[in-house]
Amino acid sequence: MLKAFSALVFTFFISPIWPLGPNPLPGDPFVIVNKTTNEMAFVNENRIQTVVNVATGKTEELTPEGIFTITVKAPNPYYRKKDIPGGSPENPLGTRWIGFDAEETDGRIYGLHGTNQPESIGKNVSNGCIRLQNEAIESLYDLIPLGTKIVVVKSNKSFEEIAREHHALN
Repeated sequence: MLKAFSALVFTFFISPIWPLGPNPLPGDPFVIVNKTTNEMAFVNENRIQTVVNVATGKTEELTPEGIFTITVKAPNPYYRKKDIPGGSPENPLGTRWIGFDAEETDGRIYGLHGTNQPESIGKNVSNGCIRLQNEAIESLYDLIPLGTKIVVVKSNKSFEEIAREHHALN
């Protein structure tokens, strides 16, 4: 009994794999959005895997900055504001939704998503979300698991520097 309790204590309170502990650890999936460059980097297996252009908020405060957690994922998301079904060409959320818990929300307000306006990518045009080309969000969708950390910053630093600051790279 004591041995089992000791193992439990180690796993949940001392071990670096404790689910509420430091995240990301080097090698964990991690997403960085830089509002200065309107680019997003996907970090995994201790290296930057890809960098894509994104669109962010019309004004600086619309896209919240900070470190958040991916909490919701949906293929062909439904657009509640205008009652547009997923998969519709009129749907501004495009083909995928990866939501995160910014400003104490549940992942259904702020997110990474596709777009039906590909010309908007690279600009400051959204109401707070981070838009990607549909092809980009589709290719990243299966690679970004629930629980992944995402940091949104306004910075002149490189993605490598930002990732190291957040322990996503060695």
